[in-house]
Amino acid sequence: MNDALITVIGFVAAEPHFEVLSSGTSLMSLRIGSTPRRFDRDLGQWRDEDPMFLTVTCWRSLATNLQESDLKRGDPVIVTGRLRIREYAKDGQTRFSAQVEATTVGHDLSRGVARLQRSQRSSINLSEDRRQADDLADRWLDAKEDAEGAEELTAQVTEGSGDTDETAERTEIRAVA
Repeated sequence: MNDALITVIGFVAAEPHFEVLSSGTSLMSLRIGSTPRRFDRDLGQWRDEDPMFLTVTCWRSLATNLQESDLKRGDPVIVTGRLRIREYAKDGQTRFSAQVEATTVGHDLSRGVARLQRSQRSSINLSEDRRQADDLADRWLDAKEDAEGAEELTAQVTEGSGDTDETAERTEIRAVA
């Protein structure tokens, strides 16, 4: 299979949604944000580039394990999975949405400590499950970013980072209207 695998380092941008589908399959949908930071040699300082927000879909044991881990908004994460570009219509216009079907999600241990508790594997993914997952992912497309909530998240992430090294990745998420 020629899947486009990607790894994204960022922060949980909104509270994750966990559901058990009609087939009994566990599904977690979450939104992550990442703001690349580059050193501008002309200005002699670091600058943020445009933020990127992605919907992440987690299946079966990964979804259940994330539910048990109490993953929450503002947590630093690393996500690896298959990149999916979905086409949808909104207000009569064709738009595209980048999503990641996660194979691995974990806390970014450069920002904190985690403990592993092993678990069991579960059943396979059905086509009806994928349709329901796409419907759930569409809720992120319709959600309006609350500017106040984004500022609160930025403050939480900035307070907890403790980074003073210029080469360290910036831990702030910016919202774009």
